[in-house]
Amino acid sequence: MSERSEQSGFTLIELIIAIAIIAILAAIAIPSYTQYTTKARYSEVVLAAQPVKMGVEQCYQVRGALADCDAGSYGVPANVSGISGAVNTIGTINGVITVTPDAANGILATDTYVLTPTAASPMTWVASGGGVTNGYTQ
Repeated sequence: MSERSEQSGFTLIELIIAIAIIAILAAIAIPSYTQYTTKARYSEVVLAAQPVKMGVEQCYQVRGALADCDAGSYGVPANVSGISGAVNTIGTINGVITVTPDAANGILATDTYVLTPTAASPMTWVASGGGVTNGYTQ
């Protein structure tokens, strides 16, 4: 008489299928996570424009036009460069604000954030630049 022993555990096929499922999930999750963290870092670039936006709006109220709403005049903050964090420079010419990010952590220096105001009351802003094109502001 022979006894059959029961085997427990995974067969090789089951193990290969489990590894394949994990690989597929990782292939989907890692790019999504990378995009999420890049957007989170880029939010610092967007937030850096807020005080300048208020200055441009104040300049427009005082002057009645966007001409000469440049950095350092009529309440518009001066141009800034060499900022720590995700922002490299902030500049303003005729009310148009350009924020250049620091090239690090998946963000390129070409991923600028440009805010263009409309000379109307209430003032509206149109965002453009490399960061907007890449979807970092949505």
